[in-house]
Amino acid sequence: MSDIQFTGASRTFKRDGHDLLVLDSIDFHVNDQEFVAIVGPSGCGKTTCMRMVAGLEFPTSGTVKVANKIVTQPGPDRAVVFQQFALFPWKTVYENIEFGLRAKGLKQARRKEIIAHYLKIMNLTGCENSYPHQLSGGMQQRVAIARAYALDPSVLLMDEPFGALDAQTRVVMQEELVKLARVNPRTVLFITHSVEESVFLADRVIVMTKSPGSIKETVDIKTIRHHENWDSHSKIEEVMDLESFVHLRTHIWKSLREEHGGEVDAPTDGA
Repeated sequence: MSDIQFTGASRTFKRDGHDLLVLDSIDFHVNDQEFVAIVGPSGCGKTTCMRMVAGLEFPTSGTVKVANKIVTQPGPDRAVVFQQFALFPWKTVYENIEFGLRAKGLKQARRKEIIAHYLKIMNLTGCENSYPHQLSGGMQQRVAIARAYALDPSVLLMDEPFGALDAQTRVVMQEELVKLARVNPRTVLFITHSVEESVFLADRVIVMTKSPGSIKETVDIKTIRHHENWDSHSKIEEVMDLESFVHLRTHIWKSLREEHGGEVDAPTDGA
């Protein structure tokens, strides 16, 4: 079981000699192999939540647990995909994906097998010998996601991974991630500003208040998705036309507008 548990987690930062409360008594649970998205106004602490799960920051009070263990440091059980692609520019696509596998001490034959698998899944076959600067932004993010999945983490943390992409590439990447998440389920915590993205990708969407961030509400997507058989639709534009999708998108958008209008992507942005 690789669940995530926030219990009374608060976080303060020092600013101009004073304590600034960023997160206020956060309580939520991400089940094993559940895909949960967090949306909220800028500065509400979404990324701070993710960084605390990653072991890059720690709560001032309360606890953050992964697999029922308090997070005290980064670990191989958690992989992070950032908005900026964070690839090694001097390494090829193959070498970027291979880097973590080498660090784990896997044999060459096993590394080759794993890399080939994720190159195929992420539609990167034929790009093995390319360097990051030779790839589009979307392809670079495919490499970053392939590298994260190749490490076989039980928890995948994604901080606006498609935020730097153009609208069309972003939609393609959303569809690719849905396919990958269904074939290779992980416990996923996904940070985004886009309401449509959160509804399309997630099993549940957590809506946060403006700073200091707290949990405003949690919206169940998976139950409705299964009832409406969203998984039979491969294209986001088909799903976006469904009445159930429109209802969920509008509900979350209105909830966010109550907090801080204009800080999230408008519901007609197609992302």
